[in-house]
Amino acid sequence: MTRTPEIGLIGLGTMGANLALNIAEAGHVIAVFNRTSDRTRRFVEGAGPLADRIVPAETLNAFVDGLARPRRILLMVPAGAPVDEQIAALRPLLDTGDILIDGGNSDWQDSAARAESLQRDGLGYLGLGVSGGAEGARHGPSMMAGGAPEAYAAVGPILDDIAARFDATPCVAWLGHGGAGHFVKAVHNGIEYADMQMIAEVYGLMRDGQRRPDAEIAQVFGRWNAGPLESYLIEITAEVAGTTDPETGKPILSLIRDRAGQKGTGRWTVMDAQRRAAPLPAVEAAVTARVLSGEDAWRSAGARLFPQPKRAIALPDDNFERALLAGKILAYSQGFALLARAARDEGWDMSLAMVAQIWRAGCIIRSGLLDEMADALAQDGPDSLLAFAPGFARRLQDGVPALRRVVAEATLAGVPVPALSAALGHFDQLRQARGTANLIQGLRDRFGAHGFERLDRPGETGLHGPWGDA
Repeated sequence: MTRTPEIGLIGLGTMGANLALNIAEAGHVIAVFNRTSDRTRRFVEGAGPLADRIVPAETLNAFVDGLARPRRILLMVPAGAPVDEQIAALRPLLDTGDILIDGGNSDWQDSAARAESLQRDGLGYLGLGVSGGAEGARHGPSMMAGGAPEAYAAVGPILDDIAARFDATPCVAWLGHGGAGHFVKAVHNGIEYADMQMIAEVYGLMRDGQRRPDAEIAQVFGRWNAGPLESYLIEITAEVAGTTDPETGKPILSLIRDRAGQKGTGRWTVMDAQRRAAPLPAVEAAVTARVLSGEDAWRSAGARLFPQPKRAIALPDDNFERALLAGKILAYSQGFALLARAARDEGWDMSLAMVAQIWRAGCIIRSGLLDEMADALAQDGPDSLLAFAPGFARRLQDGVPALRRVVAEATLAGVPVPALSAALGHFDQLRQARGTANLIQGLRDRFGAHGFERLDRPGETGLHGPWGDA
């Protein structure tokens, strides 16, 4: 006999459908609703034995009325206006204490506004970042929750049951009020952009700078996945690079157009970092590279006007491996520094170590390094850079010379490595106790009387140079 649904889900696209099956497989009865009834029926028909725990609804009223109280409703609809429209449709049907959970890639500021608005009506709200793609949604994602803690307490047991696990620990956590969960998911995606861009740059160095076939490159990435670079993205890079197109017999990568899409989370992360004056150069470079990948006409014209230098890159694979590892550490360090800045600005009681822990399994950027990162972040203060933690500082001391060689050789050969270059530039700025901003301040004072501080007169501000007397 079918029990009363413990939770409801709206939106049976790929992610929503897989999460619904995951919830049912974990032993929970779930109600499902989609704006097109045909999709709802097809979903239940294809659910096999799990259909006994899935209660379909053809109208929104029937869906809401059938849920156990307090109602817990997971929204899996496109970010932006569709979320607001769905909330507006649900609002008159809900009672005090009911909870809405937005599991899409919403802007964290939208989530914060929704949480505040719904709270005024006595309704709970969670902004739930879900990472892991379709496979993760089906078999265990990493989830980042933000919103009212009492709402999380009501939903948490179900989320624990469906989350990915690392050493039996669920990869899900409440990270703060308002939009904290979706903010952490955006930073996760920003790091993902940088990670993928650096991997693609190393692939390009081997393909264009060393004329190596995709199958051979795949083997290299496969070897790396058994070492310090072990991660989901390195694993699937080896898979993708080694795949042959069944129709033509050619490497699949030789047939894929070099134009990368994006859904906006990387841009949001960069924009927020700029607003907070938090350095995020590796992610910025990766976002810019994706934008430029779409400018086919410019790139074709540039290839005709400015032919690439005919210079081979004579570097061993271990240089690429160490360079990629150094770049990865610097990108993560930048991302965690942004999270620390945002947590302080927004008053989120967020544990960076917990963020690293819930990223250890299920999510796209899961990596063998994250367990070590969680330990380092737990030991250091919130304002400490991950790059300065002893274990990662040692890795950078070993890897940055290789990163420097790779960037130098790529530059001389005319092979673009914008994210690796940005990571190296960031590292060099971090270790420069006295930089060149003194000249910038002098120039700003000369043309705009903006003032400066002097090393020989500490504590005094708004000082000016003798430009007017010249």
